[in-house]
Amino acid sequence: MKKLLQVDFPFLGPFGEGMAAALEGIAHSINDEPGMIWKIWTESKEGQLGGGVYLFEDEESAKNYLAMHTARLSEMGLTDIRGMIFDINDNLTQINKGPVV
Repeated sequence: MKKLLQVDFPFLGPFGEGMAAALEGIAHSINDEPGMIWKIWTESKEGQLGGGVYLFEDEESAKNYLAMHTARLSEMGLTDIRGMIFDINDNLTQINKGPVV
């Protein structure tokens, strides 16, 4: 069963194009993670937050990625990392054209 992973953490930047340039290598590496289907990168300059929303093939893949990603972010000096794994309500998501079916 597909799982949605939401991650966020305090982030001082860079944002926008600067973030894209600085993290392009990590973005490409995420495509090689087992069970990963897609990621939407999230950022809030005003809220000083970075993060993402991911879709994984299964809960094991989401849990494994969250553990690895939390360790990687910690090694980068980031703290207060929050990660939540969610079930997806396919029926309601289809009504609202969510790209998870």
